[in-house]
Amino acid sequence: MVTDMGYQSINDKITLFYEEFGSGDNIILSAQVGFYKKGMQQKLAEMGYHVYCITLRGFHPSTLVEEDYGENWYDVFADDLIAFADKMNIDRFYYMGASHGAGVGWHLMLRNPQRVKAFIAVVAGPHSLKEGTMSYRQMLEQGIIKCPPPFDPEIDNDSARELRRRIRSEHISKQPEAPALEKKVDYGRPLMRLKTEERLCEELRKIETPTLLIGGINDPISTPELMMRTASCLPHCKLVIYSNCGHNIDTDLIEETCEETDRFIKNYQENGKWYKSVVE
Repeated sequence: MVTDMGYQSINDKITLFYEEFGSGDNIILSAQVGFYKKGMQQKLAEMGYHVYCITLRGFHPSTLVEEDYGENWYDVFADDLIAFADKMNIDRFYYMGASHGAGVGWHLMLRNPQRVKAFIAVVAGPHSLKEGTMSYRQMLEQGIIKCPPPFDPEIDNDSARELRRRIRSEHISKQPEAPALEKKVDYGRPLMRLKTEERLCEELRKIETPTLLIGGINDPISTPELMMRTASCLPHCKLVIYSNCGHNIDTDLIEETCEETDRFIKNYQENGKWYKSVVE
């Protein structure tokens, strides 16, 4: 149920493709290399939110780029998001991202926290910098790894969930090959300029924005240990981890994760906190 789609020029060189879902004042921005047609963003729009899905620069159909921004890719992505919001006359908003999309969120929280009401961070890590800086996507492109680790566990006794996964897999298998310039992009990992796990944690502790972390026990990328580390750093955080779930939880348990998101946002709207008002 796309309300609108189009292109927004953010400067004289870069134009971002976006899809708009829903309407109203409760605006959620989400930025990723691409979006599945049936995920949390679309479901949240059905629940009454006004959602913009923005394709990051360097990825079709947004402007492709030849530059390699090195350690600054996520800073560039975060600044692009603010430029998009400015062009669309959006002052403050909720930000929601999964995996690398959540990576954009970490940089957004540190660079422009005054623009973000609350952060919905799904399978968000961020990665431990002890593990290197190259993205899994680029490791696959360069043949460093033949296949990623299993992103999701086998499903236990839920035929509808199995069907949902099959439909998603079929959709992905039918996508056209990426342009050559897009294939070269290695945006790396969030906050990699910090170099060490210790400095990464120091920066996370500075984030005052109410944050909802959602993850899965069986996620090999945003592991439970990483999510726990992040939750222990953030002063205003709620962490929800599901058993028998992995890295694609945002397109797997859509109803459940959106209900958690809706509850979290309503708590923020009621009292500015990450939990329901206490009544004594």
